[in-house]
Order: sequence, then structure tokens, then C-alpha cells
Amino acid sequence: MSQSQQVTRTGMIGLGAMGLQMARHMAAKGFAVTGFDVAPGPMQNAKALGIGLAGSVAEVGAQAEVVMVMVATDVQVRDVVAGSGLIDRLAPNSVICVASSISPETCRELATMAAAKDIGLLDTPVVLGQEAANNGTMTIYVGGDDAAVARARPVLSAFGRQVLHVGDVGAGQIAKTLNNMLLWACMSANMEVLGLAKRLGVDVPRMIEALQQGSGANWSLSRWGKSTGKWAEKDMDVALELAQAAKMPMPLAALVDQLMKGVNQERMRALLS
Repeated sequence: MSQSQQVTRTGMIGLGAMGLQMARHMAAKGFAVTGFDVAPGPMQNAKALGIGLAGSVAEVGAQAEVVMVMVATDVQVRDVVAGSGLIDRLAPNSVICVASSISPETCRELATMAAAKDIGLLDTPVVLGQEAANNGTMTIYVGGDDAAVARARPVLSAFGRQVLHVGDVGAGQIAKTLNNMLLWACMSANMEVLGLAKRLGVDVPRMIEALQQGSGANWSLSRWGKSTGKWAEKDMDVALELAQAAKMPMPLAALVDQLMKGVNQERMRALLS
């Protein structure tokens, strides 16, 4: 297969809330999509949207040129890429895009394994949440070599409004971690200031509108009551592990880690009532 040939066949491994939407957008943009999930429910959801189904991860590899991976953990990503037969069934010049949020080092190790078979591996974590996944307007941080990025970009653009190549393999995961550190810091600060606003007797929704027009405006504030804080603890654990490995003191991040353990969607919505 020539490196310059346009990709037409794609795969989606992991058909949960995010992966299903990514597959839907790829199909809507004209790609032939083959999907797989270990759970029958997501497979049925994909079938209802016209997504082709495979019986295994390896079968996806046999039918796709660019394969998206959206599963939960490093262990699951390793199993998909290295333990399931995926890299054995993919043709040379194929590309694996790891959209899961995992360790940069895991991405680098798997990229080395894939390269030995002339397969590209990119880390392509996504940000802006479920609403952006539904709308096909996510930002995608990409780490990997130029040739693999060029080959995968049309696929990533099917569900991403911005596809940002930020460096070598692993850099995409680092970019997402840094993004999320800022997100959770803003959410912690928003919780405090809106709590103070409520205690002082002002109308909180009106105050949110006012603050959004000032220098304290931030994305979390614009979506107050919608964001869940669901992944904050995992994200901050990853951030602090990277900082520890780099021997970089991060006192603010450590404090945000503690503050976010008590933040949830119910508490955020309570400030609006």
C-alpha cells in the first residue's frame, strides 16, 4: 500500500460514549468503519448507527488502515495493541491512534513495537468532553511522526475541529495532562468564588454571566453545572506522577488534587439553586 494513498477504511476499538460518537462521525464523513467492543450493548448501539461490526480486535485490524483505540486504561490499551493480534493483522503503513488517556511511556513502548512491523502509532487524546464528541468538535492533541500524522489526519478531522500535532509520541498525552491540570485548577477556583457569591447573597447564574465577560473567564465557568469532574482524580494522579518523575515541584497541582476530591456535579449544581 502506497503511503500516499487516501485512507478509506477505518476501525474503532471501544464503542462507549466517546468511541461510538467518533465512529458515527467517521461514517458520516464517508469512511468505511469497522467497530469492536468487548460488551454487547455498545456493539448493538454501533450496529443501530450503521457501523460495521467485527468479532475481535484482530478482525478490525484486517479491515482497517487507520484504527482508533478508545478504551479505559494502560492495561487495556496494551492488550488491544500488543495482545490481541492487532499489529499482526494490520498492513504496513497502517496507523494506530490511541485516543485513550494513558501514560506517555506506554505510548512510546507500543510505538516501538508497531514500528518494527512498519505500522505507525500516534497518541491522540481528545479534550472538550462529551458534548464536543457528540458534535464532532473535539480538540485532538497528537504525538507521533509526521508521516503517520499526515496519514491519520483526515480520519481525526472527521470528529475533531482542531487536530494539533504537538510533538513526538507521548507529547499528545502530556498536552492533555497539562490541559486538564489547568481545567481542574479553574474548576476548584470557580467552586470557591461561586460559593462566596452565594454566601454574599448575589444571584449566581447572573454572576457567572458577568464573570464570563471579565479577565477571570474560563471554559469550566462557561459550562458550570454541566461538567462533572468525573476524571479529575485520575487526571491529577497522572499529572503528579509525571511531575515526580521529572523532579518538578508542583505545589498548586498538589493542592488542586486535594480540592478536586470533594468536587462533583451535584455540588456544582447546588450553587445554582
